Amino acid sequence: MTNPTSPVRVRYAPSPTGIPHIGNIRTALFCWVLAQQTEGQFIVRIEDTDRSRYDADAEKALFESLDWLGLTWDEGPGKGGPVGPYVQSERQQTYIEAAHSLVESGHAYFDDTTPEQLHSLRERQRAAKQPPRYDSRGRHRSAEEIEESRQAGLPITIRLKVPDFGSVSFNDAVRGKITFELKELDDFVILKSDEMPTYHLAHILDDKAMGITHVIRGDEWISSTPRHLLIHQALGIDPPEYVHVPLILGKDKSKLSKRHGATSALEYRDQGFLADAVFNFMCLLGWSPGDDTEVMTREEIVRRFSIDRINDSPATFDAEKLEWMNGVYIRNMSEDELIDHLLPFMERPEADGGLPNTVDRPIDRIYMKKLIPLVHERLKLLTEGTETLDFFFADNVNPAAEDLPGRKMDMPMTEMALEAALGLCKTVSSSAFEPENLEADYRALAEKIEMKPGQLFSPIRVAITGKTFAPPLFDTMAAIGQARCVERIENALSVIRCAASTTAE
Repeated sequence: MTNPTSPVRVRYAPSPTGIPHIGNIRTALFCWVLAQQTEGQFIVRIEDTDRSRYDADAEKALFESLDWLGLTWDEGPGKGGPVGPYVQSERQQTYIEAAHSLVESGHAYFDDTTPEQLHSLRERQRAAKQPPRYDSRGRHRSAEEIEESRQAGLPITIRLKVPDFGSVSFNDAVRGKITFELKELDDFVILKSDEMPTYHLAHILDDKAMGITHVIRGDEWISSTPRHLLIHQALGIDPPEYVHVPLILGKDKSKLSKRHGATSALEYRDQGFLADAVFNFMCLLGWSPGDDTEVMTREEIVRRFSIDRINDSPATFDAEKLEWMNGVYIRNMSEDELIDHLLPFMERPEADGGLPNTVDRPIDRIYMKKLIPLVHERLKLLTEGTETLDFFFADNVNPAAEDLPGRKMDMPMTEMALEAALGLCKTVSSSAFEPENLEADYRALAEKIEMKPGQLFSPIRVAITGKTFAPPLFDTMAAIGQARCVERIENALSVIRCAASTTAE
């Protein structure tokens, strides 16, 4: 199937029973992209008919995820629209009337089979090594019997009457023609005993009322599609175009789960991923632009998106690739943009991953402008800003004694190197405390004390930063300032001497 040429109406219709899974969000991305491409409408609808599992926090997270990813919707909760309401629990009467009309037309029937009876039936079928399925016993219940059951307080459902013979087919935009034999289906519930509809009935009525032209959903719904087509036939309405997108698996080819990384959009947000990077990455799960291009703007994705390039095989979620792509997006940001994104993470409370609470908030943007060039090319996640830059804001650092020696250096040699480094640090004029001057002076010092530059620089780096891996040494020293550098080298010498004293004892 090629892309539609006329404006589409597509919907994202989640059930707020849990935090939205990243795979579920992927369908929203595809819907939004197709709507943008055709200048159509992207509709959000809340399918909350399963009231026993409804979760208000999950519903809040749904909208928060869409907002973060920039998936603005044209109609839906909070925005309204001409075919509302956009919450299924507010459309209950529509479903009840439709279900009863199907009973009146002979396409459905009332069923008083109890849950206990259904359980017993399935146990017998399993014991006989038969597939568990409803045996259509309700078809033969009279109106009087149904009424007696209703008066007795038994649960009354409405089931669609599935033809005993024949087949049903549909053309899936991804997989082509798919056919199901009706003998493989049993009569299924369309209206539950609490007069809430099942998904099968509700979404069809809503899609019809809202003029949905294309249904984009995960391919786990393919097996349910024949039921949906039967409801369409019974109601006398045309089905939309179906686009079933592939499952998302982990790199080990198992179902995506926590062990493969975060599973919700908001988790990625909180871990320091950029919305644009996640958007880009998710669109490539199951879809390809037709070449090796991977990093694309939203505008390019919208322009190049094509339904016929959606793959029919499962997509692989590669967390390392997502992290790489996020790093690309960070490097493509201006310094001011990066500061805007880093500061909210760095200004969090210390317990939530921010800088120590002793650091003043708000953080000085002028000082940040000096630091960003030192780490801009290194960052892959926004959360790394705190752990990469924390020592610039600390009053002092506390390096471990064992981290101070460089390669092939013992403690006496390290102590000698730091003593020499301290002496030079104290004598450099404040006006000359700049990266180029410092590097020239310390390289000369290394030659003077007959050490390799790397050997001298390594303990200085740990003394200054408290880390074995840090931004370029002399840029770091200049940013930290002469007074704090002197203090930190003195502290490192104290650490070494204390360690030596302890060892001697």
